[in-house]
Amino acid sequence: MSQTTAIVATKNASRYLQQLCKHFAHKVEVEFTRAEGTVTLPFGTCRLSADPEHLSMSGASEADNLPRLERFLENHLARFAFRENPTIEWQRSI
Repeated sequence: MSQTTAIVATKNASRYLQQLCKHFAHKVEVEFTRAEGTVTLPFGTCRLSADPEHLSMSGASEADNLPRLERFLENHLARFAFRENPTIEWQRSI
């Protein structure tokens, strides 16, 4: 398994975490609280965590699926955080 991580600066981290998890729960297995969430996708697993200043997103999947997992998370976060236009920079460990 390969991993990728991004830390997004936002004061709305908990809100976005909950919105993302509720949205994903319509289609896939999700567990979440106000501060942490786990999303199990067919092409990987994502762990989300929120603190007052940051939303952390960590993904694990086969190396071939990492770009897909990153795009999936980026696109969905962009929908919920459109007012902020967050910067997302992924760091991979393969």
